[in-house]
This record gives sequence, structure tokens and C-alpha cells, in this order.
Amino acid sequence: MQRRPLGRSGLSTAPLVFGGNVFGWTADEATSHRLLDAFVGGGFNAVDTADVYSAWVPGHEGGESEAVIGRWLKARGRRDDVLILTKVAMWPKHPGLSAANIEAAVEGSLRRLQTDYIDLYQSHQDDAETPVEETLEAYGRLVKAGKVRAIGASNFTPARLAESLAASAANGLPRYETVQPKFNLYDREQVEGEMAALTATGGVGVISFYGLGAGFLTGKYRSEADLDGRARRHTIKREYMNEKGFRVLAALDKAVEATGASHAQIALAWIMAHPAITAPLASATSVAQLEELMGAARLTLPTEVIADLDAAL
Repeated sequence: MQRRPLGRSGLSTAPLVFGGNVFGWTADEATSHRLLDAFVGGGFNAVDTADVYSAWVPGHEGGESEAVIGRWLKARGRRDDVLILTKVAMWPKHPGLSAANIEAAVEGSLRRLQTDYIDLYQSHQDDAETPVEETLEAYGRLVKAGKVRAIGASNFTPARLAESLAASAANGLPRYETVQPKFNLYDREQVEGEMAALTATGGVGVISFYGLGAGFLTGKYRSEADLDGRARRHTIKREYMNEKGFRVLAALDKAVEATGASHAQIALAWIMAHPAITAPLASATSVAQLEELMGAARLTLPTEVIADLDAAL
């Protein structure tokens, strides 16, 4: 499996990252472990989570996803085969990017993950109340202590990412090697344009989330009736069931006919082929579903198919 660099960190990922928000939520622990086994067995190596996953679920408090991954790591016993990506700042129990919060939150993540180090520790969202230097200095201490190998950012604007990169360069501090924006065939604004120029110039990797548009780009949801019982039905209805969304689905339908691949495979392969993207995040709740998604990494879309998908937008 061809690996792609995560910025200038020296770390590299296969072209698909597993989104671990489902672990302990829509995938129970046994299923989650089977998914992780299948993912690594398929030649992939990076798993993304966050301390806040899945605090939104009734009866959960946060940390569930990390704990599921930690028990898998302990049972598997081959930590060096995988990259563990987690995040801090969005959990109400550990909010923001102050030094004190980062230093407390990382200990909880390490304990739940049952590991001595985090490969990529990410600021889950910006914190305008904390000076960027304070945040980066805290990360620097974690890197020096061997608890974190590299750092990344998520949900940052280009301006705030640029400010952080400048502060790192000026003060000799660790820099954000990756950024996580929303990006898919429907949602392109957070990457294309200013962010793409910044990451290309700065050598920053882009790990995009919402690659399947909360599931809408799988082509399974064409009416409100299709959404019954789905965990993300409100998101799909609110954000994607509109004229633009159905235009994208029509273009995907055409691409399916041209390639024989599935809607999900084409949607992810299009992201993987995008020059600004290092790897998309995607989640699955069954091994069969995961096998389909992994197939996107083996799919090369014809130039004319890519052109048709772009034209639809």
C-alpha cells in the first residue's frame, strides 16, 4: 500500500484513514475490533479518534472510542504497525487549548489508549482565548517527553493555521503537520482556494473528514423514508437533501455506470486523487462495508469521470 507523508513529520499513512467516531457508538466493541483487524489486514495503518468521542450518546461521557482502541491495541500487541491519531479541545470535560488542559487531557488519552505515545495529537478546534504560543509550547513539552510524535489541527481557518505555523517557525516550536477540514464532492469550500495554497506552500498534510457526507454520498439516501432509523438522518436531511446534493448523486450515478465501482468508492477515490488531499477519513460499522471503502484505494478514476464529477458542481 502506497504511503503518503503526514506533512514533514516523518510519519506516513495509507491513502485512507479510519474514522473512529463509530467505536463504542454505532459499532460495539467486538465489531470495532473486527473492523480494526480488517483495516490493518487490508494494508492500512492510521486510525483517527478524539477524547470527546462519543460524549453525545445518551449514557456516554466521552473517551469511549479511545478506550475501545486501547483494548484492541493491548490485545493485538503490535503498536508500531499503526498510527494513532487523537484530538483535544472539544470535550466539555477538557475544553480548549490551554497548556493546563492539554497536559491533563493527554494523560487521559494515553491511559484509555493503553499506549506510551500518540502518533499525531491534534487540536480538535481552534481556541481564540489561548495564545497560540502557549498551545504550541505545551505540545513541545509533550514531544520532548516522548508522549507525542507530531501535532495536527482540525477545524482551523487558513488564517489561524497560518498564524500557528508562523509562531512555530519564529519560536522553534513544533508545528502543525496536518489539518483536518470537511471535504467531499459536495463540501469543497474548506479546502479549495486559500487552504490548499497554504498547505501546499507549507508542506502540511490534509486529512479530510466527512468524505461520504454523513453517508449521503453512498447513494443510499434519496428520500426522507430512506433515512428512517439512521443515526445521522437529521444531518443528511439538513445538509445534503437539496438540489445540489441530488445533482452530485446524479453525477455519481453516471460514474457508477462508467466504472462499475460503488458510489462510496467513487466518492472516496475522487478525494484521494485530489492534489490537495493526503487521505480522507471514513467510518464503517461492518466489515463488509469497510471492505467496500478500502476498495476505493485500489480504484483509479478515469480522467473523464473526474471531469464529469467536477462539472456537476
